[in-house]
Amino acid sequence: MKFYISTVIDSRDIMKENCFEDCFYEYKTDNTRKTKDLRVERHLTLEQLAEETGISKSALGKYESDDFKDISPFSIVTLAKFYGVSTDDLLGLTETKNHPNTDLHDLHLGDDMIELLKSGKLNNRLLSELALHKDFQRFLVDIEIFVDRVADMRINDMNAILEANRKQIMEKHNPGENDLYVRTLELAQVSEENFFAHVVHKDIDGILHDIREAHRKDTTTADTASPVAEIQKQMETALHYEGTEEEKKARLFLATLGIDYDKLTPEEFVTQIHILKKSEHLKSPNNQRGKAVPYA
Repeated sequence: MKFYISTVIDSRDIMKENCFEDCFYEYKTDNTRKTKDLRVERHLTLEQLAEETGISKSALGKYESDDFKDISPFSIVTLAKFYGVSTDDLLGLTETKNHPNTDLHDLHLGDDMIELLKSGKLNNRLLSELALHKDFQRFLVDIEIFVDRVADMRINDMNAILEANRKQIMEKHNPGENDLYVRTLELAQVSEENFFAHVVHKDIDGILHDIREAHRKDTTTADTASPVAEIQKQMETALHYEGTEEEKKARLFLATLGIDYDKLTPEEFVTQIHILKKSEHLKSPNNQRGKAVPYA
């Protein structure tokens, strides 16, 4: 599952954009199977679907491919009308296949929550994924216990007993505040806010970690590898290269461009030598790799 923000809500929004023929909208590659599923469910070939909708077979095939991301508003509306689904459903922006007409009353949502979900201010798909996580119910239960102060009495009773024992020891033996047992009785007392902050934090950390890992390979997930770090590594290697000063300069120059000197083919090596010969900072780079360099 990938998260996309789409300006397309329904066919009316497409018409408002005034780009019915020429504009293209971002299309979720992991939901391209949605269009294929709809076609297969109706036992249609691409040729038959093209004939029925007026959309070319090649375009329809692209919409079903894994690496396709753009779809025209015309195709969105045409396919949605043909299949009898909403544009949101066609684009994979809703997953209410089994409950398309659920009564809002059954969801037990207040007006403010409904307005918020409709506003587009939230990533509803991410919110749904959070709620569907196996540990989300525990997360809510822990919050409920804290908000309703269900465990406060028990925690306060435990703290009172520990504090009473600490004071009794201090009055009878006066070992000092830094005595091991006195300090232990003090630290054993728990603040319910600090305790539940830790518990709830641990709950949500685990949920977010799982969701983050699930989307590691998404096309919209940023690369973890830093190109800057790789270039810096290549530059350090170039600076410590044990060769001629000219070749070291050549290596350093290529490293700043993110090019690995050692991975150049003989032809590429010859080409870069010709280019670098024109530099005032690198007069005559010599070949140190046994490659023939024609100095024309």
